[in-house]
Amino acid sequence: MGAAGAATCLAIPVSDSGAAGTAIPLARSELPSFVAEQERRGTVRWVWSDTPHWVRPLLDAGVRVARCHDLRLCHAILTGSAHVADPAPLRAATAWAVGPALPVAEAAPEATLFELGAAPEQAHSVPHTAAAALAEFTRQRAASQEHHGLRILLAAESAGALIAAEMSAAGLPWDAAEHNRILESELGPRPAPGAKPARMIALGEQVRAALGDPHASLDSPPKLVRSLRSAGIDVASTSKWELMEHEHPAIAPLLSYKKLARLLSANGWAWLDEWVRDGRYRPVYVPGGVVTGRWASSGGGALQLPRQLRPALRADPGWRLVSADVAQLEPRVLAATAGDRALAAAARGSDLYTGIVASGAVATRDEAKFAMLGAMYGATTGEAGRLAPRLRRSYPAAMGLLDRAAATGERGGQVSTRLGRTSPLPSAEWRAEQGRASLPGATPAEEARARRAAREQGRFTRNFVVQGTAAEWALAWLGGLRGRLAALEPIAPGEPAAGSSGRTFAHAAHLVFFLHDEVIVHAPESRAEQVAAAITAAAADAGALLFPGAPIDFPLDLRISERSDAK
Repeated sequence: MGAAGAATCLAIPVSDSGAAGTAIPLARSELPSFVAEQERRGTVRWVWSDTPHWVRPLLDAGVRVARCHDLRLCHAILTGSAHVADPAPLRAATAWAVGPALPVAEAAPEATLFELGAAPEQAHSVPHTAAAALAEFTRQRAASQEHHGLRILLAAESAGALIAAEMSAAGLPWDAAEHNRILESELGPRPAPGAKPARMIALGEQVRAALGDPHASLDSPPKLVRSLRSAGIDVASTSKWELMEHEHPAIAPLLSYKKLARLLSANGWAWLDEWVRDGRYRPVYVPGGVVTGRWASSGGGALQLPRQLRPALRADPGWRLVSADVAQLEPRVLAATAGDRALAAAARGSDLYTGIVASGAVATRDEAKFAMLGAMYGATTGEAGRLAPRLRRSYPAAMGLLDRAAATGERGGQVSTRLGRTSPLPSAEWRAEQGRASLPGATPAEEARARRAAREQGRFTRNFVVQGTAAEWALAWLGGLRGRLAALEPIAPGEPAAGSSGRTFAHAAHLVFFLHDEVIVHAPESRAEQVAAAITAAAADAGALLFPGAPIDFPLDLRISERSDAK
């Protein structure tokens, strides 16, 4: 955006019939009041190329958007989906992504979060960037018109973009003093810049003494492997799992050293200084950042918070953290997607793994968990491989879905999630490798490499259909919860506000954290029970949206507390 007072964006109203109106030039200072007025008038869906770019200044001004259509995220879904008949026009279009054009789409008054309304007609006599954005919106609507699941997915992905921006703006309540206490209890006092903490130094000395190598480099994996081998520890890497297979006096202190090194580098004092301000941790979320549709993060590491730091999550005075995670989300999604009534029955109203044991498929809960995770992630050897035939006998529909997805991947094909997100095709190198192995003169080594690569691709597609659909369920859960929270009454006069959450969220319950199958809401203490009910209702809504009529439930582990419990 340009200087204040200049025309820095355009708003283009689109009527219920789909006709685009006259472009409205807006200065940066005028945008929040314009958006607030349109939101007050009724159901509006904002169409833009990049949600964080537009939403953050609105939130800073205390203005919240109910719905949007994120052209960038939706473009990525549609250009990769096997359910779009002709993605070529979408793939060829790039002009829409350039410039700050801000079109406005007014949806039908009865539209819900997961309905998009009619496609707009192309606007005339508007600047190029705005016209390009509207043209892209038209292409995306046309591409998804014949696939109901894709339309739901586009709306859910766009809602996720709003939620991600809002969570970064509000921040996760964070007790910096508690974080520092945890670091000192694990690492020792904070060292001088560039120095190692005392506990790591002591552990390093123990490792070097046990190896008989006073100069062993513990922070360089290649050098450490050489030191380990010199001490008679035959390893190919320094991974935790490989080290644990060996008995040697150096192993235990080395594993402890590596654990502390990870804590220091990922969430140590430098992280605390950079990412926590005014009692809030504000990471940068990336919706759809993983190919399956799962979120990623581009700063702050929100999706890799270690369990030992969870006590640092602390609600403001007079507020509470309402947290919930879904019990065995991916196996439940598998049961619903496959229509496997036996697996759904094992999951209903109880721990799914206990239900599998009760069905007689396996003997213990550990076996049930190991076998199910192995089936979804493609484990074919060891204990998971031994138990796989039992799952196939007991749950043929679910296991059949996974096996078919794996077979498709091994052939180089694509699979899709429940709503239509599609796995990417294998690389050209992969196809070339498979082609060489099929030639008459292929060597045994080439054939073996091709088989390994095919199995690996099969494991990817096997998991894609489950993890991707679980990500869709989570998006629907988030979107529904956001709407339910917005409908709750704000705090009453005299109740403490969450001032560090910003103008938009200081007086009302709001989402502050999301991790695949877990949400945390920062809520006034007086609204905590209502928030817990909203979380439960939103989970039921998500199940009904993705799997209407399916005999599956999504039970939650709900907690209301001042501090977050370790998951």
